[in-house]
Amino acid sequence: MKSPRRLMAGVIAGVVVIAAVGWALSTRLRSPADEAARRAAPRPSLVTAAVERRKLVSTVTTSGTLEYGSPLPISLAGAVGGPVADPVGGASGLQRATRAPRKGRIKEGAVLMEVNGRPVFALRGSVPMHRTIAPGSEGDDVRQLQRALRRLGFGGPLTGVFDRATIAALTRMYAKKGYEAQEPTLADRQAYDTLRKAVQTARETLATEEKALDQGRDVLPLKVKLDNAEADMTSAKRALKKAEEQRLTPEDETELAAADAAVRAAEEKLAAAEQALEAARTPPTPGPTATPGPTATPTSGTSVVAATQPPADTSVLRMRVENARADLAAAHEARGRVLEKARQAREKRLEELRKAVRTAKEALATARQALRQARQLSPTRLKVAGARKDVAAARAMLAEYARTYGTSVPPGEVVFLPKLPARVQKVSVKAGQRIEDEVATVTSSSFMVTASVEAAESELLRAGMEASIELDTGKTYQATLTATGDQAKVPGGEEPAAGQDGGTVPILLTPTKGKGLRAGTAVTARVSVGATEEPVLVVPVAAVITSADGRARVRVEYAPDRTKDVEVRTGLTADGNVEVTGELEEGDRVVVSGG
Repeated sequence: MKSPRRLMAGVIAGVVVIAAVGWALSTRLRSPADEAARRAAPRPSLVTAAVERRKLVSTVTTSGTLEYGSPLPISLAGAVGGPVADPVGGASGLQRATRAPRKGRIKEGAVLMEVNGRPVFALRGSVPMHRTIAPGSEGDDVRQLQRALRRLGFGGPLTGVFDRATIAALTRMYAKKGYEAQEPTLADRQAYDTLRKAVQTARETLATEEKALDQGRDVLPLKVKLDNAEADMTSAKRALKKAEEQRLTPEDETELAAADAAVRAAEEKLAAAEQALEAARTPPTPGPTATPGPTATPTSGTSVVAATQPPADTSVLRMRVENARADLAAAHEARGRVLEKARQAREKRLEELRKAVRTAKEALATARQALRQARQLSPTRLKVAGARKDVAAARAMLAEYARTYGTSVPPGEVVFLPKLPARVQKVSVKAGQRIEDEVATVTSSSFMVTASVEAAESELLRAGMEASIELDTGKTYQATLTATGDQAKVPGGEEPAAGQDGGTVPILLTPTKGKGLRAGTAVTARVSVGATEEPVLVVPVAAVITSADGRARVRVEYAPDRTKDVEVRTGLTADGNVEVTGELEEGDRVVVSGG
C-alpha cells in the first residue's frame, strides 16, 4: 500500500501534466477572429529623415582615361629634299620613309624621321611650315627658323630674311646631325641654265636686228612677200577661170564615154530580144498543097499538120526582153551617176579654187598693208626696240631666279611644334612606306583625362570648372575642366557612344599636378558644377512635394505619426539632397514616404 505522501505527489504531477497539455493546445488553437487579426497588415508608419545643415556641392561624375595632353597630328608640309629620280631618268613626287618616327620624348632640333634619306627636324614655333624657304625669303616663318637656330646654339641673325648668315647657321645644324643642307637640284640647275641661255639668245637677236637696221634692209623682205602674194593671186584667178570653162575633166570624159557605150549595147540587146519575140508570136503562112473545091479533100499529111500546129512557147523570149530593158535602165542610171559625180567634182573644185582666190586676196592685202606700214613706221626699228625689251626681261627673270637660287629648306624638312620637348605618342608610318598623310601624333609632357558625359549633363559644364580625379588606389588629385564637346575631341580618338537620352559629349580635364600619374590609367572624374557658399538646410529630394499651384512644401513630423505641411523654397540639388529655406530647423524630421 502506497503512502499518502507518494499518492499526493502523483496527483500533483498528473495535474501539472494536464495543465501543460491544456496550455499547449490553447496556444495552437485560435478563433477565426484572432487568426484574422494576426494576419492583418500592421499599421503603416512614417519614414522620416532629419533636416541637416551643411554645405551642398553638385558634381558630374564619369569614368575616364589618363593620357598625355594636347595631342597634335603631324603631317609634312611638302616635299623632303629635291625631286626623286625615277627608273627611266625622270623625276617623280614619291616620298618614302627611310626611318620612321620613334615613340618617346623628342627635343628641339632632333631628327623626327627620315624621308628619302633626308632629315625631318622638329623645331619650336607656332607658324606652320608651308613653303620652301629659299635665299631671299622673308616672313614670320623665317624669323621663327632664325630663333630656333639661335636657341640651338648655331647663331645667325634675327632679321626675318633668309640671308647668307642664316644659311651658314642652317648648314651648321645639318652638319651636326650628319646631313648636308639642301643644295639646288638638277631641275633647278637646268632652269638656271635655261634662263642664262635665254639672256644670251635675246642679246644675239638684238645684235642681228641692230645690224639689219644699220644696213637699211628693213622693208626688203616685205617687198618680196608682196611680189609673191601678187603672183599667187594671178595664178589662183587663172586656175579658177580655166576650171569654170572646163565642164568635164579628161577622167570624167572617159567615164562618160564608157557609160554611153554601155547604154548603146543595152539598146541593141533590147532590140534583138524584142525582134525575136515578135517573130515567135507571128505564125508561118501555109503553102498551096491542094486545089480548093467543093469536094476537095486533103491529099497530103503535111498540109494537115500545118493547119492544126499549136502556137510556139515565148516565155523565154519575153524574159530576155525584160532583162534587156532592165540592163538598159541600169546603163542609163550609171550614166546619170557619172554625170552627177562629174558635176559634184566640178563644184568642189570650183569652191576650192574660189577659196584659194580669197586666200590670195587676203595675203595680198596683208602684204600691201605690211609694206605700207613698214615704209611709214620702219619695222626694223620696232624690232630693235622689241629685242631690247626681250633682253631686259630675260635679264630680270635670271636675276629673280638667281636671288632664290642656292641653299634652301624644303617644306617637308622642318616640322614646327607649339611646345618642345614633346612626346611622340603614335606613329602612323613605317619605314619603307609612302608618305601620304599623317606621320605621327605628338603630345605634351603634361597629363589629361579624356572622358564623356551624358548630353544633358554637358549643358552644366563650362571650361575652367574645378574638378578632381580619383585613382583605383583611392588617391585623389585636383584638376580643371579644360574643354567640352568638339574642342575636347582627341585627334584619332573614337567617337563617344550614343546614349538613350541623345548621346554623350566628350570632355577633357587637366590635373593640377602630374607626379604619381601614369598614362593609360582608368580614373573616376568629378566636376563641381555648383556649391553653396555657407552651410544650408538640406532635405532629401523625395521629401519635397510640389502642389498644384507650383509651390513646394514638406511634411514635418511634430508628434508620433502626426505631421504638418511647411512651405519651402528650393535651391541647389546634389547627391539626392536639395537646399531648402522656410520655417524649418536643423534636426526636424521630414516625411520621405509613408502615412
